[in-house]
Amino acid sequence: MNNFFLLSPLFGGIPMLCDAETRSISAENPDGARAGGCHAEVDGPAHPGSALGKGWKTRACITLPAGSTTTLMDTDGPGIIQHIWITNDQKLNRDAVLRFYWDHEETPSIEVPLADFFCNGHGLRYDVNSLMVCVNPDGGMNCYWPMPFRRHARITIENQRWEDVGLFFYQITYALTAVPDEAAYFHAQWRRSMTTRQHPEHVILDGVRGRGHYVGTFCAWTQMSNGWWGEGEVKFYMDGDTRHPTICGTGTEDYFGGAWCFNDRTYSTPFLGYPLFRREPNEVPRHGLYRWHVLDPIRFRQDLRVTVQALGWWPNSHFQPLTDDIATVAYWYQSEPHAPFPPLPPIEERWSR
Repeated sequence: MNNFFLLSPLFGGIPMLCDAETRSISAENPDGARAGGCHAEVDGPAHPGSALGKGWKTRACITLPAGSTTTLMDTDGPGIIQHIWITNDQKLNRDAVLRFYWDHEETPSIEVPLADFFCNGHGLRYDVNSLMVCVNPDGGMNCYWPMPFRRHARITIENQRWEDVGLFFYQITYALTAVPDEAAYFHAQWRRSMTTRQHPEHVILDGVRGRGHYVGTFCAWTQMSNGWWGEGEVKFYMDGDTRHPTICGTGTEDYFGGAWCFNDRTYSTPFLGYPLFRREPNEVPRHGLYRWHVLDPIRFRQDLRVTVQALGWWPNSHFQPLTDDIATVAYWYQSEPHAPFPPLPPIEERWSR
C-alpha cells in the first residue's frame, strides 16, 4: 500500500510506517523547512517574549496589509495537505479571500471567503463539529480535507478591507510523499444569489467539466419571510443532463440529514449538520448547514451542475416561491484542468452582518 493511502485515517493506516515526511507551515516557519521554526528575532523590549529571547514564540501571527495578497504556502511537491488551522479577527470572515493553486495553474482551484470555507457563513462565528471541518471556541477553524498536489502548492489570502488587520494565525500541515496517478485535485467555489418569485433557485455549482466526484456542500441561508423556508430540493445534473437531474432529493432539510423542518433544533455530526439557527431582534433569520459526501461521493465523468430550490408554503398548502439570500460553498475533486470560476462578488456584495 503506498504512502498516500496510509496517510488517510479513513484507510486505517495510523499504525503503519511509511516514507512520507511531515512538514508544517506557520508564521514561525513560513516555508515549512526542516529545522526552520522559531528563527524570528525578538522585536524590542516590548515584545512578550523579550525576557526569553529568540526561539520562544517570537512570531506567532502576521498582519495582513490593507488591499494586499499574502502567500501562506508556496511549496514544491509531490505531497498532500492534511490539516489547516486558522484563527483571525472576525472582521476578516467575509472580507478576506482564500485561494489555492495546484501545480502552477493560473486560476485558483479554491476561491472562497475565509470563514465560509470553514462553514462559518454570514460573516458570523459559531461552532461546527464535523469530520472534515470543525470550528472550535472561539473561532479556531480547522479543515481536514486531503489535498494532494504533484509539482507545487500555493495558498494565498487577500485582505480586501480598507485597513490592515493583525492577529492572523495559521498552520498548514502536509506530507511530502508520492501522489498516485488516480488522485484528483481538491476544489471549492463560493456563490451567492437572491432567488426570485419567478425563478426560486440558487445555483450551487455549474460549469464543471471533466471527471471527478462531488464531496460537500455548505450553505448560509438568509430567510426573508416568515414560516418554513426549506421545502426546496437539491438537484445534481451530471454527464449531459439537461432539463431533468439524475439525482434529486426531497427537501432542503432532508438533504442536510434532518427532517420535519428541523423542529427549530440545531445539530452538528460527522457528515451532516445544521449548526446555526439565528433569530435575533431586528434581524432576519439566518441558517448555516453542511453535508459531506465522504462515504457517498457523487461521481461524474463529463460535467456537473448542482442547484437548490427556495420554497416555502402558501396558506392554501401550495408551495410558495421564496426570495431568499443564499450563499454556498461547493467542494469537489476533479482532474485538471478545471474551468475558470465566475468572478467572485466584490466585498460590498459579500457583507452579511
